[in-house]
Amino acid sequence: MALATGQPYPYQRVELVEPDWTRFPGWKDVTAEEWASVQWQRAHCIKNVKQFRELMGDLVDERFYADLERDQAERATMSMLVPPQMMNTMAPDVEPHGAGSLTDAFYADPIRHYMIPVFSDRRTDWSSHPHAARDSLHEHDMWATEGLTHRYPTKVLAELLPTCPQYCGHCTRMDLVGNSTPVIEKLKFGGKPNDRIGDMLDYLRRTPSVRDVVVSGGDVANMPWPRLEAFLTQVMEIENIRDIRLATKALIGLPQHWLQPDVVEGVNRVATIARSRGVSLAMHTHTNHANSVTPIVAEATRAMLDAGLRDVRNQGVLLNGVNADPHALLDLCFRLLDGAQIMPYYFYMCDMIPFSEHWRVSVADAQRLQHHIMGYLPGFATPRIVCDVPFVGKRWVHQLADYDTERGISYWTKNYRTSIESDDADALSRHYEYYDPIHTLPAAGQQWWEQHGRLDEASLKAAEMAEASRRTAALQAY
Repeated sequence: MALATGQPYPYQRVELVEPDWTRFPGWKDVTAEEWASVQWQRAHCIKNVKQFRELMGDLVDERFYADLERDQAERATMSMLVPPQMMNTMAPDVEPHGAGSLTDAFYADPIRHYMIPVFSDRRTDWSSHPHAARDSLHEHDMWATEGLTHRYPTKVLAELLPTCPQYCGHCTRMDLVGNSTPVIEKLKFGGKPNDRIGDMLDYLRRTPSVRDVVVSGGDVANMPWPRLEAFLTQVMEIENIRDIRLATKALIGLPQHWLQPDVVEGVNRVATIARSRGVSLAMHTHTNHANSVTPIVAEATRAMLDAGLRDVRNQGVLLNGVNADPHALLDLCFRLLDGAQIMPYYFYMCDMIPFSEHWRVSVADAQRLQHHIMGYLPGFATPRIVCDVPFVGKRWVHQLADYDTERGISYWTKNYRTSIESDDADALSRHYEYYDPIHTLPAAGQQWWEQHGRLDEASLKAAEMAEASRRTAALQAY
């Protein structure tokens, strides 16, 4: 039978490739043995413009360096932290030839676009939405104990630590995770790590309605394995826990961590206990572009599956300039599925955090993208595009109750109460709002926001300071 031709998306199997890191002047003498070492990778992360300059030399011109420095000083909500593995997937197919030769490629690169944002990426009309918030999902408001968010009836999120091996510019937990930046003074956990973990375990033991624990942070790859294994073992001793998910972008950004023999052996021990107790143990990772999926990522995933994890799944974020295109999404999904045995699972709409408007897309665009990726992947591997609606939670983008497309306001309902709504009689009948980026609206909608959404700089600063004070007081209360 002849193959169908003329399909909007032409599928083809692509072999994974590890780009040549020696194309960068700062790594021209790095050996394969060094590259495979997690210690070397961690020690050579790019943490500031000076280190980026030492790596790139004159392959990137002064225009880019100045653009990056300005963003770090005026807009960045996350400090720079890029492992060599992730850095190497930027402009992977461009051979450098002389001064400034990689500048245009770096400006255009999709992974650079969210890992190393520059000032010219950001919008100047509405750099932040008027309803943007540091903790846009109100996770801290729903802490049952410090770091343990009880948002859904049967699920909790355990933030074990506030650091990652890499910092993504669009991080939804920019309120707490990572180092402070000139524009964002980060909050800090108040309790000692052992006390916080003990409080989490105590809450799980006395809350039998919880069956599912997402173990995150930050990133669990930054937690010493013996401490993480001890926590997981104790969680599995709680009878009501049936699902545990390890959240780690390091499978993509620092796969060398998950290939360490002691870590692989530890995962096998935990997975063996999980199977014996009927607990599903899986790993959730985060990649947003096909270029991130390389042979060493596939090797690390295989190691995790061979060690006994039930599944490895991807939760990406829908980002303009990165993957907000049907072909880019499908390329990524097939690269994950065919190349690395990672299950495409979710694509979240980028949350309404400060200075994120250049990344965000409208609900209508998300619906269009969901439509265009249907039918190509197996049903079990077709990712859902979801909007994480404040005070509601994840909703498939077609689940909205109403939509004012002129003003970009979508309205959503929910079928459960969060942990802070036990006495709210209207929680299940109320409409909750989510807001499209203003620059995506028709002229009438943009004019409405100009009239109703502008706050002067002093008001914005006052609101930010009040919000920070409130969250600091909430943290100190634990």
